[in-house]
Amino acid sequence: MQFKFLGLVGACAVCLALPVWAHHSHQNYAVSDFKVLEGKVTEVHLLNPHSWVYIEVMDEKGQPVLWALEATGPGGLQRNGIKREDLKPGDTVKVRCHALRDGSPGCLLGFLTPTHGDIARGHGVEKEWD
Repeated sequence: MQFKFLGLVGACAVCLALPVWAHHSHQNYAVSDFKVLEGKVTEVHLLNPHSWVYIEVMDEKGQPVLWALEATGPGGLQRNGIKREDLKPGDTVKVRCHALRDGSPGCLLGFLTPTHGDIARGHGVEKEWD
């Protein structure tokens, strides 16, 4: 009887964990390739479970395109040495990210390098945002 109970508890634990694992899948991103973008930050949202950085990038025709960059949550960013004040709207940045497979302007943010000129806020220092 005790083994049946433990088996039931184990099965329940697996069933509860599957949606969480699926939520963190990166299947919608081309994770085998990095895309390099440079642009101006328009918004920064440090939220759980995922933070978002929006940057305006000029396309090949010189038209602005808004890119949505998905990053880890605030706790993960803090563990990577990123502070809330390191990135502000209006800052220029260079990013390496994994683009969405469908070609729309979105990425799983891998690395971000501020190019805003403020040494105190990390100008020129690449940090991991995933």
